[in-house]
Amino acid sequence: MTAAYHGEYKVPGGKLVVADVGVTDGRLADVRISGDFFLEPDDALERIDAALAGQPAGTDAALLAQRIEAALDPGVVMLGFSAQAVAIAVRRAVAHASDWRDHDWRLINPGPLDPPTHMALDEVLANEVAAGRRPPTLRLWDWGASAVILGSFQSVRNEVDVAAAERYGVQIMRRITGGGAMFVEPGNTISYSLYVPESLVAGLSFTDSYAYLDDWVIGALNEDLGVKAWYQPINDITSDGGKIGGAAQKRLSAGAVLHHVAMSYDIDADKMVEVLRIGREKLSDKGTKSARKRVDPLRRQTGLDHDAVVDRLIGYFRKRYGLTDDAVTPEEQAKADRLVKEKFTDPEWTNRVP
Repeated sequence: MTAAYHGEYKVPGGKLVVADVGVTDGRLADVRISGDFFLEPDDALERIDAALAGQPAGTDAALLAQRIEAALDPGVVMLGFSAQAVAIAVRRAVAHASDWRDHDWRLINPGPLDPPTHMALDEVLANEVAAGRRPPTLRLWDWGASAVILGSFQSVRNEVDVAAAERYGVQIMRRITGGGAMFVEPGNTISYSLYVPESLVAGLSFTDSYAYLDDWVIGALNEDLGVKAWYQPINDITSDGGKIGGAAQKRLSAGAVLHHVAMSYDIDADKMVEVLRIGREKLSDKGTKSARKRVDPLRRQTGLDHDAVVDRLIGYFRKRYGLTDDAVTPEEQAKADRLVKEKFTDPEWTNRVP
């Protein structure tokens, strides 16, 4: 008996690849790849389908991509997609992945909040989605105070000049995701979180999931804000002028993904380099000689005020996937308030890596 599966993968910055596959006795069968991509010659699509048929259903995307590439002549032209993209679409089909449009997306945009509350809400809302008590949600952050937000595994003393932070009234916080330190100030940062079920990223590697979850914001920047932006693996959103923002992510054992992004709207670069200890290796890795040149704020690139940029981001997400206005429930807020007291303002958490 053959079981039928359907999977889709929108290539970040590229085209949609659709995989309709059957599985018979643990192997792929009746494979049909389609999409809005460009492929020459025409019969190359038949060779792609044939290369996948008969492969074990559990084969990973890298090996499936190798099988596809081996079946194609050197002169085959694939525009807007790749063998890897086809393999991901197949993996998403077999893994029963969901699509963005399968979900009833909710929007939370509460206005300025203090940094510990932002940290706590991220953990609470991700767990609520994992438990099925909340639909997938987009939350916009507005910062009520200045802060350095450390990645979960960063050292306080290596990343922050504590004396400078105290002098400027900058709070030191630690989030639950990995990645690098963020320097944020009220009105100068545009941040958002996505709380999604694991099904949305099923079949994707960790690296691929970053670009996949932020493809909408790349679209908004390019199409609605006039910023030529792209994703630079693993987790940077960048432009011709420099980095715009960065993403971080955490997979919860309960079955949800927390994915959040901080983008610079404006920046006090002099203060940032006093508060953050930005080492030479990090600057070298980013290909720049000056920390002040690493970030290219959206204010300069768009000419719009902060709220107008946020409105356009929300509007783009809404027209692409649908979005219903929502709010943090009293129960969610109570859980967040407890986490603020018990975790995110506790020095033991903040200094867990001194």
